[in-house]
Amino acid sequence: MKRALELALEAQKDGEIPVGAVVVKDSVIIGEGRNIRETQNKVSGHAEIMALNSAADTLGDWRLNGCTLYVTLEPCPMCAAAIEQARLSRIVYGSADEKMGAAGGKINMFAYDFSSPVTITPFVLKDECDKLLQDFFEKRREG
Repeated sequence: MKRALELALEAQKDGEIPVGAVVVKDSVIIGEGRNIRETQNKVSGHAEIMALNSAADTLGDWRLNGCTLYVTLEPCPMCAAAIEQARLSRIVYGSADEKMGAAGGKINMFAYDFSSPVTITPFVLKDECDKLLQDFFEKRREG
């Protein structure tokens, strides 16, 4: 999660909402991503999607069985669907998203019986993740 926070800070420096994500397999980071929606004008430019694509490139396979996604903010429905499609085994996130969270914040898409069960571990480094987002949005409101 520490690396995901570093990636979130990189996103923030580019004016993006500070969200970072990494995919880990066998204790090794195989994919990284951060928000790029604003800088690259990509509707799907979420950190999770970038990390999943990076991991798939590393493995040479879109199936990410046995992998864990660490992300600083709870995944949205779009990202939750991509996580399910990629067949990840686990999600670890920091901040809850009460407006768009799809892992329990607003809805829980992983509560349904899809083909691959996903274990969810919420609130890892929650305080650090929350502070990063709170500071970003406070500055945005001031500006």
